[in-house]
Amino acid sequence: MSASAEATVLITHAVGLHARPSVKFTKLAKSFAAEVEVAIAANGPWFDAKSIVKVMGAKAPKGTMLHIRAKGDGASGAVKALVDLVQRNFDEDADHVRSA
Repeated sequence: MSASAEATVLITHAVGLHARPSVKFTKLAKSFAAEVEVAIAANGPWFDAKSIVKVMGAKAPKGTMLHIRAKGDGASGAVKALVDLVQRNFDEDADHVRSA
């Protein structure tokens, strides 16, 4: 039986899940062997978290609940790392976001 994990996290980043945050999100997702998917609604549609086109296409603004799920090797680590990244505002401080 394959490992699986899921979580929900609030996007608090000023621009939401747009260019820079999406690149960081997909790059991190790709670092895990697990299949990782995200959705902006609990019942989907779900899309590949390792695809920059699909992640940016979600157009998830600030205030969106982002649903993350993974299955396979490292599933729980992948979900935890992605949730942590979102909670850290994609490692961008407020000054950097305002100047963008």
